[in-house]
This record gives sequence, structure tokens and C-alpha cells, in this order.
Amino acid sequence: MTTRMIGDVPITHVEEIPRLAFPPGDLLPDMSREALDKHAAWLRPDHYDADEDLVIMSVHSWVIKTARHTILVDTCSGNHKERPSLPPFHQLDVPYMERLAAAGVHPEQVDFVMCTHLHLDHVGWNTRLENGRWVPTFPNAKYLFSKIEYDHWAAIAEAGTDDDGVDGALVYADSILPVVEAGLTEMVEGTHAMDDQLVIEPAPGHTPGSVTLMLTVGDEEALFAGDTLHHPLQVYYPECNSAFCLEPDVARATRRRLLEESADRPRLFLPAHFAGSGVSRVVSDGDGFALEF
Repeated sequence: MTTRMIGDVPITHVEEIPRLAFPPGDLLPDMSREALDKHAAWLRPDHYDADEDLVIMSVHSWVIKTARHTILVDTCSGNHKERPSLPPFHQLDVPYMERLAAAGVHPEQVDFVMCTHLHLDHVGWNTRLENGRWVPTFPNAKYLFSKIEYDHWAAIAEAGTDDDGVDGALVYADSILPVVEAGLTEMVEGTHAMDDQLVIEPAPGHTPGSVTLMLTVGDEEALFAGDTLHHPLQVYYPECNSAFCLEPDVARATRRRLLEESADRPRLFLPAHFAGSGVSRVVSDGDGFALEF
């Protein structure tokens, strides 16, 4: 758990799954072996396990504490949830809430929960199991969902199928619908200013309604980039999608746009799955981009 400051606003990285490892071709099917080998030395040990030939991600949340609000960005996977299609997330029992408390955040103190999209590893702690029922974990929070994103997964749930490959109907039933039924959600469309420091922007491609969140404090910025990138290699090869991107061409265009907008700015770049501290900056590198951690 690490904390960075943007002006006078602390941002804390709270891990749920510190190490989520995949064979390179399973996570990044567009990535060449040569590309991985070229960068393998600096990717070790946080982002690449050379002994097992696995690329590494993490699953984590970001906590933002402004003068007025406590905001939780993405709520990871959650405990005790049925995820048969994705074994690493199935029936977890991890001390995420204890880690959140160690970051100085108790459920009743969260004012906003902002989900960059509604995949299972971004909504899981929206709810917790209480007496056999899924109830909102953060009872005083407003949960902010993209309307496009919500409509996409609601349609999958209505169809009663999990053929999306990410247990979408199950995720909707246990992690999304309960907070909607509790009246705690706000559906946002287009650009949405939460306040004068926090702005939600559309970032489609990984899923139809994916969004990002920008924090601005004076001349400094922090971009919570969700799953527009899964792994640092995609900064160097933005044409390479993850295996989980639902709209490949749109995902490539969004990724390149965010990298272009972020390069050489006083902006922290905070994707949802970069391992280690999860904190980086994007810099120009010839016609492309590079990372500074």
C-alpha cells in the first residue's frame, strides 16, 4: 500500500490481488515474442516473471481523499463470489477490507464509488454477503456507473447468458443490481464533472462504456485509466490489445489517444492493473511512448 500526493490530495493504492500472472499470449495475443524479449530486463520482477515466462498484473483500487470527499476508484473482485469462467477470481477470501481500513477508509466514510467499467474485477466489493444476501458494502456512497456500460451488462443479464466469457450475468446479479435496487447509483453519460477537481470521461473499447477519471489539483493531474491498458508493454505497443478488449479497433484508438494526451505532462498515469506501485508517467519516445515509474 503506497500513497502519492497530487497537490494536497492523497491517492492511496490498495491491493486485492498483488500478483495475477498469465502466459504472455493469453493476456496480450497481439504482442510478439520479440517485443517482450526487448523489454524483459526492465519488466522484471514486477511485470514479468522470466523463470516461469509469465506477464504479471495486479488487481487494486485507488482511494482519493479530497478536502470534501472520499472516492474509491474500482472495487476489485470481492469475496465469496461465483466466477466459474475465471478461476483466479472464483470464491476469493482475501483481506481487502482490512487493507482498506489500514488506508484509513471505513465503508461508511466512502462518498463515491467510481467504477471505470463493470467487469468482475472492478465491481466485486460493491457488495458483500450478509445473511445470505448481497448488500452494498458502502452504504453512504453514490455509485457512479456509465449508462452505456450499465445498459450493456444489463442486456447480457436479461438474456440470461454468460457467453460473454467473464461471467457477466453473475456479476450483474451479485455486484451491480443490488446497489441499483438500493437506490445508490447514478448513471453518467458523456463528460461528467463530479466536482471542480474530478471529471469522468468516456474511454470506450475495452468495454462499450469504459470511462476514465481525471483528478486535477493546480498544475498537477492524475489519470485513473482503468483497463485502457493492462500491462506496461502496451505503452510501447499501443496497437496491442488485451484478450479482454470487446471492441478491438476502438480500444486501440482510445489507448493511443490517452497516451498522446498524457505524454510529457505533469500527470500521474494510474491504470487498474499495473503491478508494483501502479504509478507511472508517460513520456515521448521518438514516434512512440515510454514509461517512467
